[in-house]
Amino acid sequence: MGFVKVVKNKAYFKRFQVKYRRRREGKTDYFARKRLIVQNKNKYNTPKYRLIVRFTNKTIIAQIAYATIQGDKVVCDARSTELPRYGIKAGLTNYASSYAVGLLLARRLNQKYKLDDTYKGVEEVDGEDYYVEKEGERGAFYCVLDVGLSRTSAGARVFGVLKGAVDGGLDIPHSNKRFPGFDPESGNYDAATHRSRILGSHVSNYMQSLIEEDNDAYKRQFSQYLKEGIMPDMLENVYINAHAAIRAD
Repeated sequence: MGFVKVVKNKAYFKRFQVKYRRRREGKTDYFARKRLIVQNKNKYNTPKYRLIVRFTNKTIIAQIAYATIQGDKVVCDARSTELPRYGIKAGLTNYASSYAVGLLLARRLNQKYKLDDTYKGVEEVDGEDYYVEKEGERGAFYCVLDVGLSRTSAGARVFGVLKGAVDGGLDIPHSNKRFPGFDPESGNYDAATHRSRILGSHVSNYMQSLIEEDNDAYKRQFSQYLKEGIMPDMLENVYINAHAAIRAD
């Protein structure tokens, strides 16, 4: 047997530096975090706000937060578990619910800072591009999207939360290239496709196809919808009414 060089010797282990705990746990991308939270020194201690979006198996969590040396401070929080109060009682992790959570967060935050009357956003969902413009002396609340470790593939639910927050009156830099309805080949954006996704048409179409093809699978997969008496043709009105209720609240 030939000579084998021992790479990990005593000198290696003496100098080994343990990574941050949340990196070891696979929870935080510090390369991205550094760029999201570092503030210019000439802005002194001005907070740099982030729209943080996280998904669990049953919940969508959206928060506005800023970083301090002691840790992140949360300014406002909205979760999909609150949506039943506004009429969305099933399907709390889909794209349509993501939009509703973003809208709820934006309206709650604007109300906190007394900007809700000035920046109303898009009052009726149309899926069109919308960018907040300054009105009066105070500008719209500005923040940047923090997706964490989520994959930013086209049509991902994180962009549903983003669209809801923007339509709710927040100033968040973005483009339509990751929204449902954008065609990368032609470079065209179809707002109607995005609107239908926001109002849950993809869910209602799937429900309808299951009813026709496999009724047992429909009862199994959509048991919560059946329990609440929600049928495929009712979904669009459920979401439209929920958006109105969120704004009224």
